[in-house]
Parts: sequence; C-alpha cells; structure tokens
Amino acid sequence: MAKTIFITGASRGFGRIWTEAFLKRGDNVVAAVRNPESLKELVKEFSSNLLVLKLDVTDKSESFEAIETAKKHFGKIDVLINNAGFGHIGAVEELNEKDVRAQLETNVLGSLWAIQAVLPIMRQQNSGQIIQLSSALGLNTVSLMGLYSASKFAVEGLVETLAGEVRSFGIKTTIVEPGGYSTDFFGTTSLVLSESIPAYDNIRKDFYEHASEQDSGNPAATATALVRLVDAENPPLRLLLGKTTYPWVKHTYEERLKTWESWQDVSVAAHG
Repeated sequence: MAKTIFITGASRGFGRIWTEAFLKRGDNVVAAVRNPESLKELVKEFSSNLLVLKLDVTDKSESFEAIETAKKHFGKIDVLINNAGFGHIGAVEELNEKDVRAQLETNVLGSLWAIQAVLPIMRQQNSGQIIQLSSALGLNTVSLMGLYSASKFAVEGLVETLAGEVRSFGIKTTIVEPGGYSTDFFGTTSLVLSESIPAYDNIRKDFYEHASEQDSGNPAATATALVRLVDAENPPLRLLLGKTTYPWVKHTYEERLKTWESWQDVSVAAHG
C-alpha cells in the first residue's frame, strides 16, 4: 500500500533523491521546499502523487500549516523525513551571533516544529514514522564544524528522547547519520563560512585537504536505504550511512570508554 511521506528540504541533495525514489515506487510525497519552482519538472511527471509546498522550516506557523495542508490533501501522513538544514564552517572563536542563531533555528528548531506539527496526526492514526536527518558529526566532531555538530548533537538528544515518548502511540523513530557524501553540502547554497581569524589558518588548510581526500559516498545509493527504513517493521533508532561512518564512530566511542574508565576512581569518589 502506498505511503504518504512528508519530506523537508526536498529540492536538492538527499531530499531530492529520496523524493524521486518514493515517487517512482508509487508513494505519495509532500515535498516541502523554499522554492517550489525547483520541482516543477517532477510535478509534471508525478502530478497525481506529488504535492509541493513552499515552506521556511524556521517559521513555526508555516510548518503547522504545511503539515495540515498535507493531511487534508492525502488524508494521512505516514512518514515525516526531517531533512532540511545547512552546514557551517568556522572555528568556535569565529562564530557570530547571527550565524549561530540561523544554524540552530534551521537545523534544530526547524526539525522540532515539524515534529510537533505531525505528532497529533500520528497519535490519532496510532501509527507513523519520524526520520530525522542528523550526521556522523552528531556523534563525532571535527575542527571548524563545531556549530554544525552542536546542531546535530541537539537533534540527536531531542529525537532519542522523542522515541521513548511516542513508542506507545505506534510511532517509530529513526535518526539517520550519513558520513561524507558527494552532495552539494560544500556548495554556496548549503554552507555558511565564518569570517576567518588568521590564527586558525593552518587548521583550515588541514580541514580542506582532508575534505578533498576523503572517500565520499554516492548520494544516490542512499535511496535504497531510506526505502528499506520506511518499510521496516522494526526500524533502528539510529542508522549510519556510508562505509566510513561505523569505523569512525566505533573509534570515537572506544576512546571515550577508555577515558571514562581511566577516571573511574575520580568519578566514584565524586559520588560522596
């Protein structure tokens, strides 16, 4: 049976790929985008099962209106995929207030508003699935991407908590954590750069050299993973994407455990 899937940030990157994948297999898709013109060709091809809505995810009222419009149009919402967001490169010292607020309002609050809007519908249905796009940088950190990581660490905590709160309502929840992929993440529309402080130039040089050398995944290959996730009877709370992600996360947590264990005497003594 066809599902109704609401996808934010559906005009490019992962969102566009997943939108096309679900449409081609016959699902109903609500594509929430800033510029509806970006999907006009898809509208022509899939006029019966694609609804394109203009949405600024940072506007709470717009998010609630878009979810309600989608529900009225298709009669239900089976899946919410929170994909909208953008990246930021800049050392912690380089961050300005405007950029910090913009990053958190889009990546964190934008996800929260969509979740809050869809939950009453899914609770009434006694079914649903919320898929939150995070990142390997929601589990690890790299220099110059502290603000982006902060936004992803935030949605990790938010959605993991959500999972326990809504399980009894028949709502499934998954956090998707891609590693490096050849999307337009480093394009001008997906990335903000801080005004640089020369003291961090060597770190910046190393960052870009590493980025250019990494084994980036093919974004199109993620479509099969998302389809399997949506169809899964018992989807995981977290799903890593890409072959480099698991080894990196495994190393990070092994190092954390070593540190915590080596300081256990101090931790236990602090209990009193």
